[in-house]
Amino acid sequence: MTNVQIYVGTYAKYNSGSIYGAWLKLEDYSDYEELQNAMRNLHKDEEDLEFMFQEYECSEAIESLGLISECHISKNIYEVMGAIENFDYNEEVIEAYICSLGSSENDIQEILEKVSESYFGEYSSDVEFIQELLEETGDLSADLPPYIHIDWERTAYDIMMDYSVHNNHYFRLM
Repeated sequence: MTNVQIYVGTYAKYNSGSIYGAWLKLEDYSDYEELQNAMRNLHKDEEDLEFMFQEYECSEAIESLGLISECHISKNIYEVMGAIENFDYNEEVIEAYICSLGSSENDIQEILEKVSESYFGEYSSDVEFIQELLEETGDLSADLPPYIHIDWERTAYDIMMDYSVHNNHYFRLM
């Protein structure tokens, strides 16, 4: 499971000058309900609980999807973390997709489907990516005479209009 930790305090304590709380690791709880019970138990001295997540540590993907903020933790966070963990590509690829192309999707399955459809791989440069792309698609003949020279920088510039890249992960714009 993706490593997610939250520091759980309450607004009542914060407003009275205390930052009392504790770090909770989501992996220590089987689901959202168990996490909620742990948070309620941590602050059992209060009746009207209003949790405050004063600090949290999570991947860019989790943060970009809006699953955790100062005043909110999504009920779907365990479902999303499970889907990411069981996905064909690692979390770095999903983060790259979300950071590169953004996501207005709330359904993690739709996001993962789009990653699967658009992901081309990890390359060290646009030129390396374009050379391999053209070779794989057959758009570049292996039998080019040695006197033909290709301006790979310009070719990459033109073709990259249809692609997006983040942290060397390449995606086709759909």
